[in-house]
Amino acid sequence: MDTTYLLDWANLLLRWAHVIVAIAWIGSSFYFVFLDSSLEPPTDPVLKDKGVGGELWAVHGGGFYNPQKYTVAPKTLPEKLHWFFWESYSTWLTGFGLFTVLYLFQARTFLIDPRVHAWSSPGWAVAAALGFLAVFWLVYDVICHLLGRRRHGDLIVGILVAAVVVFAAWLATQLFAGRAAFLLVGAMMATAMSANVAHWIIPGQRKVVAQLKAGLPVDPVYGQRGKQRSVHNTYFTLPVLIAMLSNHYGWLYEAPHNWAVLVVMMGAGASIRQFFVARHKAKLAGQRAPWGYALTGVAMILGVVLALAPAPKPVVAAAPVPTFAQVQAVVQQRCVLCHNAQVQNKGIELDRPELIRQNAMALHQQAVVLKAMPLNNATQITDEERALLGRWFDAGMP
Repeated sequence: MDTTYLLDWANLLLRWAHVIVAIAWIGSSFYFVFLDSSLEPPTDPVLKDKGVGGELWAVHGGGFYNPQKYTVAPKTLPEKLHWFFWESYSTWLTGFGLFTVLYLFQARTFLIDPRVHAWSSPGWAVAAALGFLAVFWLVYDVICHLLGRRRHGDLIVGILVAAVVVFAAWLATQLFAGRAAFLLVGAMMATAMSANVAHWIIPGQRKVVAQLKAGLPVDPVYGQRGKQRSVHNTYFTLPVLIAMLSNHYGWLYEAPHNWAVLVVMMGAGASIRQFFVARHKAKLAGQRAPWGYALTGVAMILGVVLALAPAPKPVVAAAPVPTFAQVQAVVQQRCVLCHNAQVQNKGIELDRPELIRQNAMALHQQAVVLKAMPLNNATQITDEERALLGRWFDAGMP
């Protein structure tokens, strides 16, 4: 069976699984941040005596719920505890599998752009990409471990981690194809998120459970460390998502100073997430919603929209509708290398006239609207040629 066909299936199934488990992880993460920010001190003496520090009444799906959080831990552990970790591990494993199939296994096509950096071999590019995942986690973890508990530690950690992310975004765009660079920055942050769960949050919870079962006093440091990393994860979420989604929009990762575009969009995501976190706390305290965070995020996005807006086109006489021969010449030179009878990327073949018409919508969307193809503009299609394809499509594909 054709290898390209199997890789496309692997891509689809891994992407599908990745989205499913990521929804579960992000959903539970957002819910618990909301819960922590919305708990009210209990008024029932029985709850206070049990050690409950906060509770919330909620209605959903036709039922009433009363989640309660203990200040440290209950006096007696129940037999069954639900642990939230499979969502995180599954998200990372499916994401890394997808990254391997698409970018590492096909590094020469998707990871490397000779116009950006001339790697001596795909192996070195793959090693460097994996290095981004490992090194960012190590640097981030050291920053949190050494500075996280100092006075103003959260602020210091936030500034330093943001600086590391900015540097990583710049470096990635100097070494890899724009599409791969954006995704790699998201992947390194997602790796840190999952590593937080695997190395701090879950182990800390297991130690608390072990202390309770042994009848020992519970060390609150485990809860403090776990909450610190959970809060970091919630602020990483929206920046990671925009980095992952960006690979569908060529005009984003192919923009001049694309690293700055990525940084600003991730910063906007973090600011908007801060609005929702602060809004929960403000609502509990009876204060106004902190709209400044949301407006800052929106302003950052609008800034990118304006910065990337194409220059106004001069008013000229309407260009003639291209002939099919002109369209076929462009497709033959710029597209057929990867879309022919022997190599049918994404199952699309463009080496015969009837196939160009059959796939005209996909051709227009990818090459004209999104400018995502040719990948990394490997065949050097020009803006004039993209416009020619667009005029032909708009005219009804004569």
